[in-house]
Amino acid sequence: MDFKVLPKGPFTLKNLAVPACYLGENGDLRLTEIGVEDGRFCKPHPQAATIDMRGAMAFAPFIDMHTHLDKGHIWPRAANPDGSFDGAIAAVQPDRQAHWSAQDLRRRMNFALRCAYAHGTGGIRTHLDSAAPQDAISWPVFRELREDWSDRITLQAVCLVGLAEAVSDPAFAQTADIVAQSGGVLGCATYPMPDPRLATRDFLNIAQSRGLAVDMHVDETADPSSNYLRLIAETVLEMDFDAPVTVGHCCSLAMQDEAEALQTLDLVAKAGLNVVSLPMCNMYLQDRRAGHTPRWRGITLVHEMAQRGINVSFASDNTRDPFYAYGDLDMIEVMREATRIAQLDHSSYEWARAFGPNPAQACGFESPGFIYGQAADLVICRARNWTEMLARPQSDRIVLRSGRQIDRTLPDYAELDPIML
Repeated sequence: MDFKVLPKGPFTLKNLAVPACYLGENGDLRLTEIGVEDGRFCKPHPQAATIDMRGAMAFAPFIDMHTHLDKGHIWPRAANPDGSFDGAIAAVQPDRQAHWSAQDLRRRMNFALRCAYAHGTGGIRTHLDSAAPQDAISWPVFRELREDWSDRITLQAVCLVGLAEAVSDPAFAQTADIVAQSGGVLGCATYPMPDPRLATRDFLNIAQSRGLAVDMHVDETADPSSNYLRLIAETVLEMDFDAPVTVGHCCSLAMQDEAEALQTLDLVAKAGLNVVSLPMCNMYLQDRRAGHTPRWRGITLVHEMAQRGINVSFASDNTRDPFYAYGDLDMIEVMREATRIAQLDHSSYEWARAFGPNPAQACGFESPGFIYGQAADLVICRARNWTEMLARPQSDRIVLRSGRQIDRTLPDYAELDPIML
């Protein structure tokens, strides 16, 4: 498969192995062929040049629905001192106050987007730390980048503040207005606080008054008493809140009594919540104690969620910052690690959905797939089946945009050196 020189006219790719969900079908991989003309998918044309892909696996561009572009790549100047969640919080706050100018954000966020694009991502939702005055800095930069990248990556942003601050600080009303004016999503992080049920209701009221979808960091802890997930589901049902609601992490669910956890999931299904699991970051942070081998994987009950029809996705989360020291916004890496950490293999659920169609549904993006008339965007791997796919990082993958191979050269970390000094 050498796409360095493609036919100038229409062409057909045959014998592609495609997850059925990208063809609007149920099941596993399907061998298919599809035509490309004028940069868009079309029916195979008998006169077109035909390229035999020999069973190579192909995906639509991935959707990475939970990232933190504003934190990305600050590790060289703000390393986590002990790898803990508290250590991450302590490292980020002073770095934000000292360094997060528009120039600093734009440079790091653009660097991260170049990585994601080279890896084959087509849509990203990013959380933005938005406690004033950072909201007035970060959101304009995001809007500029969204415009700059509009022909390559669909971008969506979520404000990130603590739940307590969101419902008690009068300044958050202005933040919520910025979110609404920017076409964003209202977000927060949940922590222990007095009367969390009232706070959750107040937060949803703020979203409802502005017609905003919601995305909340929930129960990112091993403490089984932390059960915001149930509280949010109950409150959504009580309020008849009808905008999309996404909950991320939900780690403590795996530490709770099973009967209680499954009852919570029944409520989550009834409330129609979207769930996003962040396996790499959670495995990095959860159950970390000095001199102690971690006893659990840090992730939520994704199999039990899928069995209930809950819309479950996986995403990158943090990238080279105090919350996760590694990562490159590579959704194939996320897929490989999620499969191993969450044992997605040997499952009846079609987990390929969790890296494209499911997050697209949660974010309200156009559903990725091989649809006649859509731009001919593809991620093609030499692997011919799942064991080949997941055994290697697929560093030689081919990314097509509008029917042409893009340059997949990744940006050099040295580009960031001037702002790390």
